Amino acid sequence: MDFSSVPLPSGDFTIGKRFGFEAGHRLPGLPDEHKCSRQHGHSYEVEVIVTAPSLEGPGFVTDFGALGPFKEFLNNELDHRNLHEILPFEPTSERLAQFLAGFFIQNLQPAIPGRLVAVLVRETQGSWARFDVEGQ
Repeated sequence: MDFSSVPLPSGDFTIGKRFGFEAGHRLPGLPDEHKCSRQHGHSYEVEVIVTAPSLEGPGFVTDFGALGPFKEFLNNELDHRNLHEILPFEPTSERLAQFLAGFFIQNLQPAIPGRLVAVLVRETQGSWARFDVEGQ
């Protein structure tokens, strides 16, 4: 087969990169009888989703290595912390996803090709929250 005859459709390219950190929290805004009002912890997984209309360099949306500062932020600022003690909001997965999107946009996006589409925060294998970035 002549692979040069395969048409390349137009569209956007999207990548995702998953990161992890361990942290505890409680949600004091919940009633005392709700289990999440008590201190507990999660092995959080955070996924960033980045898109671009064209590819850079050898064929990347952005080099996965360029996302290293995001992992450093998670390790240095959130890992093995009580999130309700350091964040200026009640640390639900939804708000954490929005906060991490803001950090990414402010600190990584100016230096990389592509733009952030969404941040997904997973507390457990079966539970996640996603924040979709508007109009970037």
